[in-house]
Amino acid sequence: MNLPAYPLERITRWDEALALRLNRAGRSRWVHAPFRVISRLGDGIAWYALMLALLLRFGTDAAPAVLHMIVAGLTCTALYKWLKGRTLRPRPYESHPGILPFAAPLDHYSFPSGHTLHAVAFSLVAVAYYPWLAWLAVPFTLLVATSRVMLGLHYPSDVVAGALIGATVAGVSFTF
Repeated sequence: MNLPAYPLERITRWDEALALRLNRAGRSRWVHAPFRVISRLGDGIAWYALMLALLLRFGTDAAPAVLHMIVAGLTCTALYKWLKGRTLRPRPYESHPGILPFAAPLDHYSFPSGHTLHAVAFSLVAVAYYPWLAWLAVPFTLLVATSRVMLGLHYPSDVVAGALIGATVAGVSFTF
């Protein structure tokens, strides 16, 4: 086995190989169609629906949680846009002919995964206020993260970075 000499090169090859493997696993319409729906819900629809549902169910008692989610989401958006504008990493399907896009991207660049960043931040904030939401938020967040790679829109490292940034934003948001 011929391993690359530098650790960063190894990580890059692993990242590309895993992106290709997950994208190939999603070649069937029966596989990628549900992941397209999950990804679309992760555009914000699911999180807006969750905030509305909390307000409808708990009224003004849910306002602190919803406001916290909004502030975390706005912070994530600002950070995500700033990072995307600095890194300019092409999407996997643009760099690798073996990777097919199964959904349209919301912007031009790959790093970090904004869907994953927001999903992790929203999930952590929501679950901190309503721990019983974990059964729904955690699996959904994992499916959103997986969908981004499977659909050819992100590398695994984009998703990992998005998760770490989202967790950091959520964690820091509890210190204020």
